Amino acid sequence: SDKIEDELEMTTVCHRPEGLEQLEAQTNFTKRELQVLYRGFKNECPSGVVNEETFKQIYAQFFPHGDASTYAHYLFNAFDTAQNGSVKFEDFVMALSILLRGTVHEKLRWTFNLYDINKDGYINKEEMMDIVKAIYDMMGKYTYPVLKEDAPRQHVEVFFQKMDKNKDGVVTLDEFIESCQEDDNIMRSLQLFENVM
Repeated sequence: SDKIEDELEMTTVCHRPEGLEQLEAQTNFTKRELQVLYRGFKNECPSGVVNEETFKQIYAQFFPHGDASTYAHYLFNAFDTAQNGSVKFEDFVMALSILLRGTVHEKLRWTFNLYDINKDGYINKEEMMDIVKAIYDMMGKYTYPVLKEDAPRQHVEVFFQKMDKNKDGVVTLDEFIESCQEDDNIMRSLQLFENVM
């Protein structure tokens, strides 16, 4: 009966993106997992692409206690690798594959890209501040009931000092990866993404 079910599923998922085989080769998902992900994706986004507004709406559902819109904006930009204002299923799955099943190195590279808001290849303190503040906003008052206004800033000061090895005011990809790998606290904070995704 499994065979019949599979056949049935194959016919109901009629509008598949080009090359599920190709995606299977490029990601850490099985074909079966890709089918399930695709069905979920099509459910939320019948057109097959997500714009930033839809992305924010979907994301907001996971964080009812906070305001996720700013973080979702940055996340959307990291997913939107072509920077054309829309995320296709392929973009979505590639990112998910890295975040859920990538190597530590791949995850850190992806996270660096998220923090590098203006995509100039460096993270400056303002960019880090913007992201950390967005995460605090998203988690909402329930997660951090006793936080003072300047908590994100202090958080960033400490992180940034650790990461900016040569003290030139920016963090490079190499500095970022090295800092994260040698600091359990930073790694734990980054693990947050696995819960957030």
